[in-house]
Amino acid sequence: MADAQPFDRRDGVIWFDGKFTPWADANVHVLTHGLHYASAVFEGERAYGGVIFKMREHNQRLIESARMLGFEIPYSVEEIDRACVETLARQGFDDAYVRPIAWRGSEMMGVAAQQNAIHLAVAVWQWPSYFDPAERLKGIRVDLAEWRRPDPRTAPSKAKATGLYMICTLSKHAAERKGYADALMLDWRGQVAECTGANVFFVKDGVIHTPTPDCFLDGITRRTVIGLARKRGIEVVERAIMPEELAGFDECFICGTAAEVTPVSEIAQWRFTPGEVTRTLMDDYAAEVRAHAKAAAAA
Repeated sequence: MADAQPFDRRDGVIWFDGKFTPWADANVHVLTHGLHYASAVFEGERAYGGVIFKMREHNQRLIESARMLGFEIPYSVEEIDRACVETLARQGFDDAYVRPIAWRGSEMMGVAAQQNAIHLAVAVWQWPSYFDPAERLKGIRVDLAEWRRPDPRTAPSKAKATGLYMICTLSKHAAERKGYADALMLDWRGQVAECTGANVFFVKDGVIHTPTPDCFLDGITRRTVIGLARKRGIEVVERAIMPEELAGFDECFICGTAAEVTPVSEIAQWRFTPGEVTRTLMDDYAAEVRAHAKAAAAA
C-alpha cells in the first residue's frame, strides 16, 4: 500500500552505527558501495504488543546473510537484538515493523571494496497491512511474473540480500500496473517458487503443498506457518510444483513477516476460494504472535 508520508520525512529516531540519530539525519553518501553494488543485507521483523516476533531468528539470519555476501557485521546478535528493542521503545509503538539493514560504506568505489566500513541501522515504523485490508480478506489477485528466481549457483539465494529483490520490484511493479496486488515468480527451471516478498502455499483435499525452498528464502514466517499447520494435524508436503498443477488446487495463500498470512483468490488464469485451511492458519498465526508477546511480557 502506498503511504502518503515519505519515508525520509517521518518523526522519531533511527539507530545508526550504535547511536540514535534523528530520523531525517539518518543518511549515507551517494557513493556508498551498498547503493551501487547491492552489498547490503536486511531483515523484516514485526512487533506485536511491544514484543518483536522471533527477533533472535531474524537477527541471526541477518548476520549469516552478511557472511554469505563476504562481510562481518560489527555487532553481535545480542547487540542487534538490543538495538531493535530500544528503537521500538524510542518510537513508542506496540505494533510496528522493524527493519535492520547492514551495508558496505563509501571508503572505496568499485566492484572490489573489501576495506569499506560495515554499517548497521535499525528503523521502526507502523505498517498495518502489506496489502489493502478489504482486498486481503477476500483474497488478493496475483499475476504471473516474467522474471524468475535464479539458479542458486548464480546468486546467494539463502541470503536476504538487497540485490536479490531487484527482480521482485520489477515483477511487483508490472503486476500492479495490470491491476494485481502481487506476482508469483517461477524459478529458473520453470517451477513455482514464491511471490515477490512472501512464500506461497496451496491446498488440495485438506493437504498443504508448498515449493521446496532450494533457490529462494526459507522464510521464518513460512516455517512458523508449517509448524502451526502440523500442530493442527494438517499434512504439509514440500515439493516441486509446476504451474500447470495450479488448476487442481482449491485454496492458495501466501505468508511473510509483512504479509502475515494472506489468502489468494487468483493467480493469472487460475482461481482459488479462501477456505477453512487458510482461515484456520490466519487465525492461528494471529494467535501465535499475540501469545508470544504475552509470554515475553510476563517473563
